[in-house]
Amino acid sequence: MIQSDNLTLESLPDDTASPSAALETLKGLSLDDALSQIANSMINFSFKLLIAIFVFYVGKFIIGKLYKVVRNLMINRRIDPSLTTFVLSLIRMVLYFILIVTIIGILGLETSSFLAIFASAGVAIGMALSGTLQNFAGGVLILLLKPYKVGDYIEASGYAGTVKEIQIFHTIINTPDNKSIIIPNGGLSTGTINNFSSENYRRVDWTVSLSYDTDFRAAAAAIKEILLADDRVVVQYIEDDIEKRQLAGLRDTPASAEDLAIERENAEEGVPEVPKSWFGRLFESRHHKQRRLHDRIAGGMKISPIPAQRVDRSPFVGLNEMADSSINLTVRAWTHSSNYWPLYFDMNEAFYTTLPQRGFSFPFPQLDVHLPQA
Repeated sequence: MIQSDNLTLESLPDDTASPSAALETLKGLSLDDALSQIANSMINFSFKLLIAIFVFYVGKFIIGKLYKVVRNLMINRRIDPSLTTFVLSLIRMVLYFILIVTIIGILGLETSSFLAIFASAGVAIGMALSGTLQNFAGGVLILLLKPYKVGDYIEASGYAGTVKEIQIFHTIINTPDNKSIIIPNGGLSTGTINNFSSENYRRVDWTVSLSYDTDFRAAAAAIKEILLADDRVVVQYIEDDIEKRQLAGLRDTPASAEDLAIERENAEEGVPEVPKSWFGRLFESRHHKQRRLHDRIAGGMKISPIPAQRVDRSPFVGLNEMADSSINLTVRAWTHSSNYWPLYFDMNEAFYTTLPQRGFSFPFPQLDVHLPQA
């Protein structure tokens, strides 16, 4: 063991000590001991640097593989492109941050203060962007749960219109008079949303006012005859109307922009499929095995499915109110959602033109004045 001025190489601090402490220690050594200590430190640092470089390239390779696996899974599951881009960027950023912190620890640098600085910065940024983060969380929930999609007609936050675009922080809708409304996703994810396009069939309501001398039964029969003369009105059962629309070659569900894009992709010939990773192929194989097992069990067991109950959706006419100058009839009929407004306005015109021709009159406000005789 080499000794010099009561100092030994074993008593020297390692390369993790502060530079000032190492410099003070070297001052008390001879030239040979100092050079030996510096050489040992450089060898140790070079060895750690080589390990850090190896870990960096291995980590970079693993991050690339994970990135491709997640990307292929999200593409195959047709996740929204805006959510896909954001999630992939977030995953890459978090993984590279972990890799950099790991490399700093391998090099022998202190990481606790480094992590504390980033944690403090994250808390400060989170407090400053609390509203934005709420909108971001709402956007993620909307893109995952899909309470509405592009092309749906919704009513939310006091506005009604067709969804034009769903982004991470806000949703853009177009009103019927072609105004673009930008609504933050935070309020949409926690508020009430009325999605008029979620159901294929809707009920249309009218109020028809007739004079007091009207025969109610005759008027109800005439109104039902007018309604049933229109092919857009459901005669009795929605299931029968669906079959009629299919025979006519009409779409059962309203077409959204996403559905049309998928149809265009399927219609194109020679479009290469997205390559699947080994994880995606493994998941697909497991899904097919479960599906085949389910089909075998279902084939071996004679299960009689419970038929869905058919609900009568025939046109309805009822006496709703005996007002001051008229009797008000409530008229209801079911139709496909795409025919809601055309049927509503066409029937208003049909009631106005056809009922008077059949002897039914629309009353005017009347006031009887009695004058006492002198």
